[in-house]
Amino acid sequence: FPPLMKIKIVHENSLGAELGLQPGDKIEAIDNSRVRDILDYKFKITDDQIRLKVRQNGELVEYDLEKDEDDDLGLEFEDMRIRKCANDCVFCFVDQNPPGMRSGIYFRDGDFRMSFLHGHYITLTNMGWKELKRVVEQRLTPLYISVHVTDPDKRLELFLYGKDDNLLSKFEYLTENGIELHSQVVLCPTWNDGVFLEKTIADIHQYAPMARSMSIVPVGLTKHRDGLPFIPAITTEYAENTISLYEEFDKRFKHADGSRFLVLSDEWYLRVGKDVPGCEYYDNINLEENGVGQVRDFIEKWTDFDIPIFEKETRITIGSGKLISDTFRNWFIPKLNAIPNLTVNYIVIENHFFGKDEVTVTGLLTAQDIIDQLIDTDLGDKVIFSDRILNDEGSLTLDDQTLGDISKTLKVPLEVTGDSPEQLFNTIRG
Repeated sequence: FPPLMKIKIVHENSLGAELGLQPGDKIEAIDNSRVRDILDYKFKITDDQIRLKVRQNGELVEYDLEKDEDDDLGLEFEDMRIRKCANDCVFCFVDQNPPGMRSGIYFRDGDFRMSFLHGHYITLTNMGWKELKRVVEQRLTPLYISVHVTDPDKRLELFLYGKDDNLLSKFEYLTENGIELHSQVVLCPTWNDGVFLEKTIADIHQYAPMARSMSIVPVGLTKHRDGLPFIPAITTEYAENTISLYEEFDKRFKHADGSRFLVLSDEWYLRVGKDVPGCEYYDNINLEENGVGQVRDFIEKWTDFDIPIFEKETRITIGSGKLISDTFRNWFIPKLNAIPNLTVNYIVIENHFFGKDEVTVTGLLTAQDIIDQLIDTDLGDKVIFSDRILNDEGSLTLDDQTLGDISKTLKVPLEVTGDSPEQLFNTIRG
């Protein structure tokens, strides 16, 4: 059995507080059914009449409750244990991290619950039919699936999993039972492109419309691949060919209503200096966290915005990775510098930690690279980066430094912001 769910917080004036529940108490069962995790809890707590079993100070206490269906108990729980991915994919970014980083960097998330809760892409290799039936029973939709390739022999070669995981049978079961699936292909030259890519698209497209989308993203390679299988780098020519091939596939693989099934991540276009597609391209598919439509969303937010008033002369520095630099240098930074009393210096940070030619996204910049390339520079009143340089908790960079650590070394405040004008201007004003 998994460990019992331990209460971390009981909110004031909640039903849980009225019952006398306390931090440290453990939820054992609801309606005589064990509660395995937060999804179980949310699924079972919706009934208007429940029997709650709680382990308090070593004793089992039962409560019979009548409540409105939408009412929960006002409880927050300790983080659940995340299930590890069962694969050892030849392109896995985890294996391309250098030694000496914090332990969480080396963890492969393969948990379907995190896919539902946070949009994490998972393979289905970890999931047996018991988990699949739970997904259907509890309506855990949508899920985000890393497909990469559907040919069984190529899957064994790419995933290093060791056996056929019956991917298409799982897709069939989930989609027939109303679970929406967004899929992903990390494209690795000579490994899963060409005829393998065409087969993969066709195999998954047959489950449309519940197979809602397929994103194609370029493989991410770092300079730390010693001992790992060789994967050719994505060249400009390869990216251009992929875009051309995509346009052909896009015409063939649509939804029945004509909406888009297949999408390319922004990086393909940025790599070759092309504009990212317009809003209509994405057909309301919310895949920004997968790098699909992220730049278009940013551009739309900054196309029409309220120009702020700066009463006094304000000088700042904005930094980013190389991938977005053309968009920033040619379009975004000039917009900011047109604002009265605001002067913005823009600096592109090269990623020496992972490889300056290999990794160019802002979200994988480290504190050390930022410090090395900004120190002893006139940075103005403060330095601002995207909040993507920090972990999910917004506290640490990839190399375990805080914003305070960086600011102290640079001798000027370094702050992070979201993508919207309001967030940036609030950050500038402090």
